[in-house]
Amino acid sequence: MSAAFELDKAAKVYVAGHRGLVGSAITRRLRRDGYRNLVSRTSAELDLRDQAATYELFDRERPKVVILAAAKVGGILANEAHPADFIADNLQIATNVITAAYRFGVRKLVNLASSAVYPPLAPQPLEERSLLSGQLEPTHRPYAIAKIAAIELCDAFRRQHGSDFVTAVPTNLYGPGDSFDLRSGHVLPALMRRFHEAKVAGAPVVEVWGTGTPRREFLHVDDLADAVVFMLRHVSRPGPINVGTGEDIAIHDLARLIADVVGYEGEVVFDASKPDGAPRKLMDVGLLASLGWRARIGLREGIQQTYEWFKARPTRASVT
Repeated sequence: MSAAFELDKAAKVYVAGHRGLVGSAITRRLRRDGYRNLVSRTSAELDLRDQAATYELFDRERPKVVILAAAKVGGILANEAHPADFIADNLQIATNVITAAYRFGVRKLVNLASSAVYPPLAPQPLEERSLLSGQLEPTHRPYAIAKIAAIELCDAFRRQHGSDFVTAVPTNLYGPGDSFDLRSGHVLPALMRRFHEAKVAGAPVVEVWGTGTPRREFLHVDDLADAVVFMLRHVSRPGPINVGTGEDIAIHDLARLIADVVGYEGEVVFDASKPDGAPRKLMDVGLLASLGWRARIGLREGIQQTYEWFKARPTRASVT
């Protein structure tokens, strides 16, 4: 089902998590589109795990639209070390924000989930119907369960109260605002930083973990922001909705593409003794395409734009 949703540009829109990779991109897009009354709070100003404080914000501001991009996120090491934090914090954030949205009359909520909600052994490309069809990846299971609960909570409010709450499930994201930390950053920004530093240092070789054969899909965060605005205006249906490009790339091709964009002219070698991870992770984006949205930013274009942003950072080495 799709339904046009008209929102006055002066109406209040609360972007939860506005400083993160996703939230900052959505905030930029809303401002570009002329939304003048955006509500935001830093984590220091508002702890969304605190129900009373969250309800107080909603009672005072009375937003008409909520974008739920706030979450506790981290890499494999963080998930393994702090599983209780990842499930408890994300459950509290989702429950407080989604319930407050219902209690205080929010007209539309877009919940941001993660492709971690899908079983790793589900058929590729990953379809929305794969949700709850098998075992989750053990390392990310606490985080994934919290994200699945948020999807179910949105759908439960829709069924019981008619709330117009929808969920977007983006694929691997990159772009301005990403983490370039070499220990915890995702593959694309981490490779970008490594090739940049190798170029600056004149290093003759850059080593990449694994065989380079796994395939991954990458979506520019500005495309995700565009999809969120599209869903805000035109989509009203339960369940997860995949957001991606529908195309993937082998890691060895990605590495060489990033090296070319960065201008690194040394040798790129792959250490097959290091783990590869899942052989493929690709989203089926047919549902959102059938509703009228497709990604527009090509991978080379997006990597070039991201690299320009990275170079402009005053303290690149401390970007985490």
